[in-house]
Amino acid sequence: MAFLDISHLEKAFGTMRVVKDFNLGIEKGEFISLLGPSGCGKTTVLRMVAGFERPDMGAITIDGKDITGLKSNQRNVGMVFQSYALFPNLTVAENVGFGLKVAGVARDEAAERVREMLALIGLPDLGARYPFQLSGGQQQRVALARALAPRPQVLLLDEPLSALDAKIRVSLRTEIREIQQRLGITTIFVTHDQEEALSISDRIVVMNGGIAEQVGAPFDIYNRPETRFVANFVGTLSMLDGTVMQPDTGQVRLGDTGITLGRPLTQKSGSTVTLALRPETVHLGRAPGCEIILPARILEVHFLGSVIRIRVEAAGTQLSLDTFNRADMPPPPVGAATEISLAPGDIIVLGDRLPGGD
Repeated sequence: MAFLDISHLEKAFGTMRVVKDFNLGIEKGEFISLLGPSGCGKTTVLRMVAGFERPDMGAITIDGKDITGLKSNQRNVGMVFQSYALFPNLTVAENVGFGLKVAGVARDEAAERVREMLALIGLPDLGARYPFQLSGGQQQRVALARALAPRPQVLLLDEPLSALDAKIRVSLRTEIREIQQRLGITTIFVTHDQEEALSISDRIVVMNGGIAEQVGAPFDIYNRPETRFVANFVGTLSMLDGTVMQPDTGQVRLGDTGITLGRPLTQKSGSTVTLALRPETVHLGRAPGCEIILPARILEVHFLGSVIRIRVEAAGTQLSLDTFNRADMPPPPVGAATEISLAPGDIIVLGDRLPGGD
């Protein structure tokens, strides 16, 4: 059994089922992100682990102990909220030590633990300040220190960076990951930001409609999406519907053009198959190792600085491709005829499972 085991979790509010047969095993020290759009059930899962919501069905265990029926203050779980939730009438040090005081930790021991936590978050000299005297990023660091001070078995983070500006978000998420790795604490991080999830997670759970669409390492979630929803939600990609000609060799017809994927398909001959392409895997012109060549026409050109995103029409559909900006090579003009090339191994074949189904 995993260190944190979530088994067959169900939750409904009225007639709306917001979490449906959710299962997840998390190893000790793992950093897991629950990723998905608003209303997908990710925060509800987190709140059930924290003890703020009672599941209708299922069980939650930590280190072999069933905590499903325990109150939140009996679970040895630390929680960091989106809104910081600091006590405005307490100093930074008093906020960090609040949980220790409630737990009856001796004053000297608590003071030492508070000093340790303030050093950990990089604010060793700000213990006497009040929350209103801190920036948003500093307040969220204090909230993190308060959650970690009692030495919880599990750390829960509910979109802790969403209230911060973009630059602070990037630096703070890196700090959170470094602190988590330093302490080796098992962590669940809820976010709707795919970049956050991809950059700091050991594994990602992509949620939609109350279910886990896919669970995997960031590399696999991005490069090997299993459903149309995951492919659409994580990263940018183009989709092409083709007709299977020879399943054994992966021959597919895209419009008037036939391509060979070089690997067997599960779909039957004559059936429709959906192929997906990330923009960085589509090449303008003929590139080494790219066996599939398709005629194309330039529809749009967007200059993004180091990258130029180009929209083309090919094989009866529209595709996006990214190419690096080069000062000696201006982008092609809109309307120009060209070719694009693809490597068969870069083409993602999406499965048949529909997203969000019961």
